[in-house]
Amino acid sequence: MSFNEQQAIQETRDGDAKAFRDLVEHHKKNVYYLALDLTGNHHDAEDLAQDVFVKMYNSLDSYRGDGKLSSWLYRITVNLCINKKRKKALNSMKLQEDFSREKSNSASFDGGRVQENPERTTDSTLAQAHINNALQSLSERERAVFVLRHYKDLPLKEIALSLDIAEGTVKGLLFRAIRKLQVELSFYRQDLGLEVSK
Repeated sequence: MSFNEQQAIQETRDGDAKAFRDLVEHHKKNVYYLALDLTGNHHDAEDLAQDVFVKMYNSLDSYRGDGKLSSWLYRITVNLCINKKRKKALNSMKLQEDFSREKSNSASFDGGRVQENPERTTDSTLAQAHINNALQSLSERERAVFVLRHYKDLPLKEIALSLDIAEGTVKGLLFRAIRKLQVELSFYRQDLGLEVSK
């Protein structure tokens, strides 16, 4: 029996818990992988995906159904990710200030050198770290557009709909993202095949 999304949405609105679980089951993989691409780590991605489905449940009445549910969920994922990053940045700034104060009050045991993580010594791990760092160096919107286009294979029109922005804005963000990534990952460029296309 094929999954009837519209019916599951209506039943969830009517308070059917099983219909909600079916919706989550149907979309959880895509939401999780988008969250992973946006956050760069498994723990944050799981937290974000969970928040997305809580938000979906609480906001399902506002879903008009004029676009795909998956596009609406992508928009929620990106917006929640941006909000979480802002909060994290503020907390990080406070922690940094506290740490700087504490560090100036005590001598550093190893002379201030950061120990290298032995896992990062292999070429493949280094390459993955470079790619993750490069992605994290993009603005939240640039990263969202890049991930939706190159990891999720969404057409520009659907990305525009998902993020509630003009298609021209999507093209501009994608162009900037690719330019930045080409600079950051110049030694991998021939393998990436990055381009702005429909």
